[in-house]
Formats: sequence, C-alpha cells, structure tokens
Amino acid sequence: MRNRNRFLTHAAIIGALYVVLTHMQNILIPNSASFAIQCRLSEALCVLAFFTPAAIPGLTVGCLVFNITFAAALPLDWIVGSLATLTATAAMWGLRRILVAGYPLPGMLMPVLTNAALVGWELSVYIGGGFWLNALYVAIGELIVMLVFGPILYRVIRKRKLDQLLFG
Repeated sequence: MRNRNRFLTHAAIIGALYVVLTHMQNILIPNSASFAIQCRLSEALCVLAFFTPAAIPGLTVGCLVFNITFAAALPLDWIVGSLATLTATAAMWGLRRILVAGYPLPGMLMPVLTNAALVGWELSVYIGGGFWLNALYVAIGELIVMLVFGPILYRVIRKRKLDQLLFG
C-alpha cells in the first residue's frame, strides 16, 4: 500500500509540475508552448521517466490537463498530445539503461519522434501545411528541449543523487 501511495504521489506531483510550468511559460512568453513551432520547456520533465515509472502517467495526465485548460487547444490535441507523451515516456522507461556518453540518448529522442509523428499529424489536420513540415517544426522544438535542457536536468538529478533521494 505504501508503494502505491508513493507512486501516485510522484505521478501527481510530476503532472502538476508539467501543467504549472507549461502555463507559466505560455504566460511569460505567449504561444511559445503551443502551435506548430513550440518549445515546451516542461517537456524536459520527461527525463523523470528514466528514474521512475510514475512519470509515465504523471506526464501523460499533466499534458492532458494543460491541453484541456489551455483555451487554444482543440479536442483532438487532448487525445493525440497525451498519447504522444504516454508513448514517449513509456519508451524512455524501457530505454533508460541504454547510455551514450553517460546519457540515455536513445531515450531522449523518444519525445522528439513521438511528438513529431503524432502532433505533426494532428497539426496537419487542424492547420494544414503538410505533415512533414509540421512534423519538422514539432521535432525542432522537442530536439531543443530534449538535447539541451533534458541532459542538464538528467545530470543535475544524477550528480546530486536526487534520483535515489526522491525515487529510490
């Protein structure tokens, strides 16, 4: 019972962090966390999936809650965006032990691939512009977050042993 409560608590906190950080970014830098070219800094929280499986439902629900509470998000985004996050974080958990130069690089690329494919398709449906162009825009934003901010967060967590302290 204690492990279940801990899992749910971690998932809830991670999801809440995602929602709050994404809304704050959209307030401070309008439209930077939405539309075709986006760079959601809160996506760096995906690295938590390397440390705890609670990040999978936490980030999925966090993405869903943000998309529901953000007025510009349309219903298809509620499903597709959440599915992209679910798929990416589950793959990251599975790839957590495959390291390149000390980082789980293959896992870091999962949000790039899933969001480019799924959100790129969704944007093609909503705004047009062609799938490949939309997928490229989404991939660029995800690459920036996951290959710049992701490794920084990963290194800080490991160096300060926060993974053991919080999730161990």
